[in-house]
Amino acid sequence: MELPGLAFAVWMFICFYATVDGYPNGKVREACTSMIPCHGSSPQLSPEHTITVNGTDFKPGDSIEVHLSGPDFEGFFIQARDAEHLDSPAVGAFMLVDRRHSQLLTCGCTKNSAVSHTSKAKKKYIKVYWVSPGDAPKHVQFLATVVKKYKTFWVKIPGPIVSQPNAPSPTTPLHTTSEAISTSHPISYLSKRFNASGCGSMKFCIRNPSNCDPESASCFFLSFRQEKSSVFIEMSGPSEGYLAFALSHDQWMGGDDAYLCINEDHHVHVSTARLKGRSPPILDSENVLEDVSWRLVDGVLQCSFRRSIRLPAYKGRFNLDASYYIFLADGEANEGGLIYKHRRQPLITNGIYNVTDLPQDIGGSRSPRLIKAHGALMFVAWITTVSIGVIVARFFKPVWSHSFLFGKEMWFQVHRMLMLTTVMLTSISFVLPFVYRGGWSQQAGFHPYLGCTVMALTIFQSLMAGFRPSRHAPRRQLFNWFHWSTGTTARILAVVTMFLGMDLPALDLPDPWDTYTMIGFVAWHVGIDVLLEIHSYCLIRKVEVIDDDRVQILQSLTSAEAEASQNFGRLFKQIVLTIYVCGNIVFLIAFLAAINQI
Repeated sequence: MELPGLAFAVWMFICFYATVDGYPNGKVREACTSMIPCHGSSPQLSPEHTITVNGTDFKPGDSIEVHLSGPDFEGFFIQARDAEHLDSPAVGAFMLVDRRHSQLLTCGCTKNSAVSHTSKAKKKYIKVYWVSPGDAPKHVQFLATVVKKYKTFWVKIPGPIVSQPNAPSPTTPLHTTSEAISTSHPISYLSKRFNASGCGSMKFCIRNPSNCDPESASCFFLSFRQEKSSVFIEMSGPSEGYLAFALSHDQWMGGDDAYLCINEDHHVHVSTARLKGRSPPILDSENVLEDVSWRLVDGVLQCSFRRSIRLPAYKGRFNLDASYYIFLADGEANEGGLIYKHRRQPLITNGIYNVTDLPQDIGGSRSPRLIKAHGALMFVAWITTVSIGVIVARFFKPVWSHSFLFGKEMWFQVHRMLMLTTVMLTSISFVLPFVYRGGWSQQAGFHPYLGCTVMALTIFQSLMAGFRPSRHAPRRQLFNWFHWSTGTTARILAVVTMFLGMDLPALDLPDPWDTYTMIGFVAWHVGIDVLLEIHSYCLIRKVEVIDDDRVQILQSLTSAEAEASQNFGRLFKQIVLTIYVCGNIVFLIAFLAAINQI
């Protein structure tokens, strides 16, 4: 899809929703062929409105008075068609009587070949004139679609048939009953849940979590089984709103072939749709799906249907014998069947697949690989390397002051190595979202702004460290203050940025686990820091540090007592550092495991 992944944001999608399109202004040219409004629900069968005319025969060029009447209605759409071929284009042209409530539309190549409403204002009666063309068919029937309210409408209500003089009897029976013409295939109710038998051997399956059982209340399941020239599709998942899947040429939302199962007042409506960019899906008025069935039990929505592998007559429907990325999404819908944008990233296959090729049993990810790598590298940098590096520099100067590594004091070399690693990991991670998005994300909230700030502070900190004055230089105190304040600010902002990033749709870690775990890490770090500060305070009560190499023993202590106190202090700090490093690794593993699961 053209998005990310979707998304995104949804992500990024909280408090923002979109609904399927309607036509309150009567500009319904997209429904010229099917006469079905894109309201995302099924039409009623027994119409309440009638069409009448002032005659039963006509000659080319004659005008016929046409009336549409009945209980209050908001919208309408009137056409005249060849009575023997009701799927053929509209014929003739209309003339208006009341331009306040009706307007002319051009369907196909015939100008003014349809009439529709101008607004959703309620009306009971419409009058127009139809002018027969020179090449009119022998028998013409008037059809009307009437919208009582958004979810209540009738499609192709049959009106009177008018014929040319001495026209031969029709070769096929004409539809003259009061029942609206059926526009959809029959729908049945599933008697039992789907199962995964045959996945990888007889049918192509996508499951999330991997290898989950579609009978489970937490399993998202999508399967394709080829049957001669068609494909039978099953879709299941924990949703009381809607489930949808789409075929896409890329991993971004837009220009895709989508299929939705929408819960409408505890009945499931199955529809095809088109996706244009990040706009709401446009539900198709023409139903190309057969053998539609559904089930909604215990919060699990399931639907199945059949579709021909190739549909050359339907624009926007992809051929199923080609390879695509496959998206699987879920979201909320209101009681009328209006759908809201998914709040989390859709499940996306890691590659392109041909569902009519060799059967496979695969999983997918709700987070793109580049975004996963971005999160993982940031966690490594700001949970392990920078935190350990700060502890070492702050509390281990006197402990490792006489130990050297590559000609420098050990504490300094360890600190520098960890900080350079942090800069490297942060820089690589910083670039990945821009590579994935192809630019700046407008829907990620404050996260990218804070991330750029952290990156700038990280670079500034490393440059400042490269120009640090010598230990006894007059500007060393000023450097120490700037070095500490910049590093502390960067660490605080990094933690805030990670808090915000964990709940973005592109990397939506389990909630509230992610928040509690990050709070636990912050508490763990602060606790260790406070413990070492208390220990240093207690130690300084016994000894006074004169410089990094010499310690003057206070008069109240013997040399042996001072030496023992120093040794105990060193051992205590090393034990605390070991425990701290192990704890940080545990937190890091927990976050990396969570990233791997999404």
